[in-house]
Amino acid sequence: MWTSTTALVQRLLAAKRELRLPQEIAKLQQVACLILDDLGYVQQDRDEMEVLFTLLAERYEQRSVLITTNLVFSAWDRIFKDPMTTLAAVDRVVHHSVILDLGGVESFRATQAQQEQNPIHPCNRHPTWG
Repeated sequence: MWTSTTALVQRLLAAKRELRLPQEIAKLQQVACLILDDLGYVQQDRDEMEVLFTLLAERYEQRSVLITTNLVFSAWDRIFKDPMTTLAAVDRVVHHSVILDLGGVESFRATQAQQEQNPIHPCNRHPTWG
């Protein structure tokens, strides 16, 4: 299951307000691999941090989680606020994990946008054409 982290956190917050967070997390436990996109864009609200940590803690060593983020682990305190919670979240995420650091790789979206703004004319592709 792919979802933006922000959308999933909002879904979990709604479940928490309706006193059905355990049921919502149980539903998500049925998903073999949960893909959380753009973790770095989660707001810094304590309730958001708590539901996200609860989800990660429940999935730890039980189900797969794939996370995309523009934040290095040392910057995760922006998400989890409390140093102990940050450490616990990072610890659960990195244990038994494969980490792919794509730093230095040009953004696919930026490249595509640049190509759309400056399309290459077929005649300009070959140096002897002119």
